[in-house]
Amino acid sequence: MRAAVLERLVGPDGIGLADRPEPQPDGARVLVDVYAAGVSFPDLLLSQGLYQMRPEVPFVMGLEAAGVVVDAPESAGVRPGQRVVVTAFGTWSERVAAPADVVFPLPDRLTMAQGAGLMMNYHTAHFALVRRGRLRPGETLLVHGAAGGVGSAAIQVGRALGARVIAVVSDERKEEAARQAGADACVRAGDGWLGRAREVSPAGVDAIFDPVAGDTFDDSVRALAPEGRLIVIGFAGGSIPTLAMNRVLFRNIDIVGAAWGAFLEKHPEIRAGTHQDLLRMADEGFVDPLVGAALPLERAADAVRLIGDRRAIGKVVLSVREEER
Repeated sequence: MRAAVLERLVGPDGIGLADRPEPQPDGARVLVDVYAAGVSFPDLLLSQGLYQMRPEVPFVMGLEAAGVVVDAPESAGVRPGQRVVVTAFGTWSERVAAPADVVFPLPDRLTMAQGAGLMMNYHTAHFALVRRGRLRPGETLLVHGAAGGVGSAAIQVGRALGARVIAVVSDERKEEAARQAGADACVRAGDGWLGRAREVSPAGVDAIFDPVAGDTFDDSVRALAPEGRLIVIGFAGGSIPTLAMNRVLFRNIDIVGAAWGAFLEKHPEIRAGTHQDLLRMADEGFVDPLVGAALPLERAADAVRLIGDRRAIGKVVLSVREEER
């Protein structure tokens, strides 16, 4: 079968197309024919050898996909012929084998390309906003990197939870994407974004979803209302900021870490409940993933470059098979 393989830890330039043995039914794992595979920031880190998990090269890239079940154990919650999403290593291939507890139904109203972003982006956003951020109806949520895959997911999950959402974006094209995702207001990133956010929410914001950090971190702290929560998702901005804890004390604010993948290592059981809640949000029309680019499998390196160059809007996916709708 065809697969996108990382041969060298040099970033996207190390990714190429190769033939790999096709996984076969073994009675233990779920086999899925992949139709679309998701591309996200951790894939860029993996290609550079900077992710927390560092498989030895060469290895098949990819952490999530959507497809159709080929074979499944009787005890699995999915059946052959069913449309599903899966999170596992090696999804940038024509077929993937995975344990049953990481394979979940794909809502009928979503395309395969949309499903390719449900696991990494929407499970992350749900974990950050529901479990870690304790976002409540009527609160104001500010989202950094709002036009990207995980940022647009946070907009939609935030709105499903009843929050008003302010999106921070860098240009007009990304503002259009954030509004399409459901943002109530948009402010431009760069110098002055804090002042513009205060015009929208003069009393401060109740929660901030931050996958960027870097130079925006100090102003994010200033943007919080009393008892606000700054939810740190990652460091796409490139640097890891520090903070004087007296600011946390006297402002009565929370700095909250939300490392979804690390949490799953000890609490894998949360996946099922999270996905069930996301299915509800999809049925209600809130979860509707924005696919900004769909590239063929042989252009996997270009897909990762979109992420690295910060040119991605919505979810970047790899099209592996043609979907019939």
